[in-house]
Amino acid sequence: MTINCDIAILGGGTGGYVAAIRAAQLGKDVVIIEQDKLGGTCLHRGCIPSKSLLRSAEVYALMQDSEQYGVAAEQVSLQFDRVQSRKQGIVDQLHKGVEYLMRKNKIRVVQGQGRVIGPSIFSPQSGAVAVELEDGEMETVVSKNLIIATGSRPRSLPGLEADGQLILSSDHALQMDQLPASILIVGGGVIGMEWASMLNDFGVQVTVVEAASQILPLEDEEVSRELRKLMEKRGITIYTGAALQLDSYQPGEQEFTIQMVHQEQTVAITASRMLLSVGRQANVETIGLANTDIRVENGFIRVNENMQTSESHIYAIGDVIGGLQLAHAASHEGITAVNHICGQETHYNPEQVSRCVYTRPEVASVGITEKEATARGVDVKVGKFPFQAIGKALVYGESDGFVKVVADRNTNDLLGVQIIGPQATDLISEAALAQFLNATPWEIGQTVHAHPTLAEIMGEAMLAVDGKAIGM
Repeated sequence: MTINCDIAILGGGTGGYVAAIRAAQLGKDVVIIEQDKLGGTCLHRGCIPSKSLLRSAEVYALMQDSEQYGVAAEQVSLQFDRVQSRKQGIVDQLHKGVEYLMRKNKIRVVQGQGRVIGPSIFSPQSGAVAVELEDGEMETVVSKNLIIATGSRPRSLPGLEADGQLILSSDHALQMDQLPASILIVGGGVIGMEWASMLNDFGVQVTVVEAASQILPLEDEEVSRELRKLMEKRGITIYTGAALQLDSYQPGEQEFTIQMVHQEQTVAITASRMLLSVGRQANVETIGLANTDIRVENGFIRVNENMQTSESHIYAIGDVIGGLQLAHAASHEGITAVNHICGQETHYNPEQVSRCVYTRPEVASVGITEKEATARGVDVKVGKFPFQAIGKALVYGESDGFVKVVADRNTNDLLGVQIIGPQATDLISEAALAQFLNATPWEIGQTVHAHPTLAEIMGEAMLAVDGKAIGM
């Protein structure tokens, strides 16, 4: 059977279904090919379930420390089965919401494994998709344009492949039915530090090993140092500049031992579980790219600023193209691709995409860091303001951290904002809007921020760029 449409989308994750909705809004006939569940990694194995677990961990930690608020809570206990049940309920609710959006926008969903095919009797050009359905039957989806949105999966290390028993990927960790006594997290990036924060709040003994010189290697150095200080204060052990000796792994029935080299010394680590958090690799191997002229570089599909591959009628978005492997980035890449297909104006600048880390405290940033700006030859000026000087932060009992603003001394352009502190992932949106509108720190500083709110810190940090903060 052949299905003809205007736009076919291979992959129904966040980027894929958002692109489908945008295309339907522009009057296009759209088909999504998805082999698993709509919503993809973000909804089922990433953003949503992990943030649900993080919220439960935060509440558990707060209840154990509630006396600082004058509230005595005795015999607080963790019911991890209910934590997991709550997580799954949220995922199921949102999954139904995505399915509803497909029906509302008259988007056809073909359930099966898709593979791009070359020129054939179905189409004179590559880009048709052969779909193996769940019952073993085949369908072919032929479209004028194809968007590849097949996402990514957790990366392993040679000799330390995740087995779901002693060695876990993030996919495995989300399905744990009980918490381990201790865990070694390999990788101190975003995912690794979120799991470190969460599991520490749940009472697990956590050790983090990171090969780079700092945790959160892509973030501002001051932010990284602050997060490390606060994590270690909570009892998390962190090694940076460390190299695991992969061949030293010795598994046992309930725990393992592995060695690492840190500061020229060999250190043995024993733990109940190991969580591999060493990045993600694109799902490009089994989708038929060999039948096309699409270029794959360093494991990712190469695209231009409009998300076009080297075959101009085929686009690619999301984790499969590398870059910012973020759900909201994938969504806007999908919108960019569809807008370009439909002749609409496109606007997508990766440097204006917020980056969020849902640790306790949270970390968020947009634009470039002071170090990056200096490396580009920019004469920078920097403003910083601490949460300790914000009344609402003291009221909340969460006053660690700061906001840092980086601007161009000569043009006053806002180059970047970095936040570590309470609700940083929400506060960063003001900075992202400022960058989109090309606002200067002075203009944001002149904006009246309500008192008492955490958002006041944004105005103060912007004024601090020119030494005019009011609260310090």
